[in-house]
Amino acid sequence: MPSATKSLLSLFLPEFILENFEFTNAIEEPDTFHIQLEELNSLPKEWDSIKVHSKGFFPEIVVQDFPIRGHKVFYHIKRRRWINVESGKVIYRDWTLVEKGTRMTGDFAAFLKEINRYSAE
Repeated sequence: MPSATKSLLSLFLPEFILENFEFTNAIEEPDTFHIQLEELNSLPKEWDSIKVHSKGFFPEIVVQDFPIRGHKVFYHIKRRRWINVESGKVIYRDWTLVEKGTRMTGDFAAFLKEINRYSAE
């Protein structure tokens, strides 16, 4: 991502999101911003001992955030999933565990919980 784009996004998105998700597109409508994000294909350190293969994404979820300059803001988020080669089970990053170990606002923690709620469905 060009540094100018990343600098601009850092004004609106927490650093945590910019480190773990790729900005793929933004769509501006007369009263709404749609920001599209895809989880990076980087494995958590706790998975170093298991063999996994990327299996694409869960269905996209949409999470509403605080308005920006009078526009509603919706994040369209695609979370990755992997398959554990040995067990055959689908695995994914547990964002609720990540948020417990980080320093962030309550609003952002709620945002992460919303993401995790859709993964469990």
